[in-house]
Amino acid sequence: MSQTILITGANRGLGLEFTRQYLEYQNQVIACCRDLNKALALHDLKEKYPHTLTLIQLDVTDTDAVHKLAQDLEHTELDLLINNAGVYGPKHKPLGALCAEDFEEVLKVNTIAPLILSQAFIPHLAQTQGKVAFITSRMGSITDNQSGGSYLYRASKAALNALGKSLALDLEADDIKVLIIHPGWVKTDMGGEHAWITPEQSISQMRKLIHSITLDQSGQFWHCDGSKLPW
Repeated sequence: MSQTILITGANRGLGLEFTRQYLEYQNQVIACCRDLNKALALHDLKEKYPHTLTLIQLDVTDTDAVHKLAQDLEHTELDLLINNAGVYGPKHKPLGALCAEDFEEVLKVNTIAPLILSQAFIPHLAQTQGKVAFITSRMGSITDNQSGGSYLYRASKAALNALGKSLALDLEADDIKVLIIHPGWVKTDMGGEHAWITPEQSISQMRKLIHSITLDQSGQFWHCDGSKLPW
């Protein structure tokens, strides 16, 4: 059965592959990215899937734009919201050189934006008893942190995980399922060339997980392979 899926950060990496695979399986996809003028791969997909792909320019940190999009899609029943857009932040700043401005930017994209988006689209998801997927990272696991460093990214993902858990509890009455998913170490711009799996492999696994999730599994922290991760 065809579903309607909204994906953020759809212009590259995991978001682009989510878009491609869901289109391949004949779903309606609303693909959002910050600058459509630079999203050449998305435009190529639009030529291939002109009737099932909708392209939206959206800065996920712009709350007014998020609310406007939700209003524009007021009559759209949404089966799945994938909060994929994310940033790593400065990679090479050591302890002692970190600054509040860098942290604020990472939090805006990785933590605050997914919450505001999810909140805005609850009415659309409630119509279908849909699902919200947060693409997080096992680097947000406090238990799993054995190497230190990456303060800004780790903290933003740990906070995202906490938000996902609370949303799962609060949305249970509407039968909206929430997934908190680590995509694996993926060969993307962020993951680098030494990563273990390709975007195709990661997204294929995550799609299966998203499809299979039940309400009593909502709010758990998943590896893309279906195993559970420690908080």
